[in-house]
Amino acid sequence: MSGIVVGVDGSEGARVALRFALEEARMRGEKVRAVAAWHVPVAAYGGGAFVPPEPGLVERLGPEARGAVERALSEAGDLAADVEVETVVTEGPPARILLDEARDATMLVVSSRGLGGFRGLLLGSVSQQCSHHAPCPVVIVPHPRELRSD
Repeated sequence: MSGIVVGVDGSEGARVALRFALEEARMRGEKVRAVAAWHVPVAAYGGGAFVPPEPGLVERLGPEARGAVERALSEAGDLAADVEVETVVTEGPPARILLDEARDATMLVVSSRGLGGFRGLLLGSVSQQCSHHAPCPVVIVPHPRELRSD
């Protein structure tokens, strides 16, 4: 697939990255692949011994990820109207999934910050891994908080 791959995780930053990808796709006449990756967090398994995750967690993650992409596309409204958009929702580590999906892409778009827990970092772990290992140009869209001048 040539086109633009964008990571969507339900965060405010990912919504801004999606809007950027849609605008860029419209200008270039390309399509967009909106990618959401989900995985069971290690913390869900408890401490040192194997403890199964809470009942229903695994079954909820895929539909929740798909819902995050659908909400983000709905919020983008008219920006998505003239752009062909493919949605990919899959299980696995987000950076690996995005890098795999970007193999044939003309561009990979990610937010500088997603849903991860370390707010003080300049880049999130996914955007940092993508910037180091992507097979195509990468655009890291600043998180909306970073764009504010107050």
